[in-house]
Amino acid sequence: MDRIIFHIDVNNAFLSWTAVDRLKHGETLDLRTIPSVIGGDEATRNGIVIAKSTPAKKLGIVTPETLYSARRKCPGLVVVRPTHEVYKKYSNDLYEYLCNFTPNIERFSIDECFLDMTGTKNLFGDPIELAYKIKEEVKDKFGFTVNIGIANNKLCAKMASDFEKPDKVHTLFDNEIKEKMWLLPIEELFMVGKKSSAILRNININTIGDLANADQAIQERYFKNSGSLLITRANGIDDSEVEEYVAKNQSISNEITSAYDLTNKNEIIKLFLQLSNQVGTRLRKEGFHARVVTIILKNSSFQTYSHQQKLVNPIDTNEEIYKIAKDLLEKGWKNDPIRLVGIRLSNFSVENYKQMSLFDEVKPISNENIQKAMDNLKEKYGSNIIINASLLEKKEGK
Repeated sequence: MDRIIFHIDVNNAFLSWTAVDRLKHGETLDLRTIPSVIGGDEATRNGIVIAKSTPAKKLGIVTPETLYSARRKCPGLVVVRPTHEVYKKYSNDLYEYLCNFTPNIERFSIDECFLDMTGTKNLFGDPIELAYKIKEEVKDKFGFTVNIGIANNKLCAKMASDFEKPDKVHTLFDNEIKEKMWLLPIEELFMVGKKSSAILRNININTIGDLANADQAIQERYFKNSGSLLITRANGIDDSEVEEYVAKNQSISNEITSAYDLTNKNEIIKLFLQLSNQVGTRLRKEGFHARVVTIILKNSSFQTYSHQQKLVNPIDTNEEIYKIAKDLLEKGWKNDPIRLVGIRLSNFSVENYKQMSLFDEVKPISNENIQKAMDNLKEKYGSNIIINASLLEKKEGK
């Protein structure tokens, strides 16, 4: 039986979700119909455009140019700060809706999901008709639009969903690859960036079809081990499974999906700090200490890998969890583009103890009381009452 994979991608997610949320709360003007952007702090010179409306795009505004530059193109530009809680809410709403069609869902990013629809024809009928049904129901139910790509694997489903936007359904089945994909410019192949495309064009590989039929030895001369992978992708071959990471029993975990590839280690570390705070709070609320800390990384090629550390002495503070997560990242990250990061705590004990060596200096465990006091403040006054300084945006001149 041929696999049937859907890739569902929210059109202009951050701006659309912001617009929908504002309309639900009484706003009469739809941000999607005027020159508007989602962007950082305009008071700083390094604030950038994260998302833009179609009218803003027509005025030449691009991501990620500075807000200063965007406002020069459009003095009346409406700038709205990002609201991650809003994005999380609508992302979760969409995910819960999609669970009605299959349990095999992979959240590729905050605004993208893969669905394995293999073998569901008897339940839902023709896959293409189902995709149109889902697209229209999302629009009616939630107020935003999606693109849906349908293919026999994840790579081609994602390529298909990008063909034409917004509010479209496209297919890229195995028998359509030569006709629909090979004619596209090399830059449109998923995972081919500016640097790779420049090298490929220098050796007269200008389309995806050129790459699909290229000499593997020549590719490996320029791209080493990834040369054969590029040719494989150009031929639309991808055997990766649709799989949502599920934490093992008796564990506590949190994950964050990024809207873009994370290639800077400091960006990943910052997410680990946020995750350490989240899982640490949950761990203490359950009254546990953890003997195993695991980090989970999913790269932009859909591959998930993890690294863990077993501890002699169980821990329960955010600081200890964060330190171990950073160490594991240093040891285990392959320097590949990352789309999802996670921390899992497991192997719990109810009581804390410290196994001392003969050479340890006996010290009181002082961080626990501080951590409990912080938890109490957050529970009473809200999670934002105490925030790590490194998670705050740095203001210019401060």
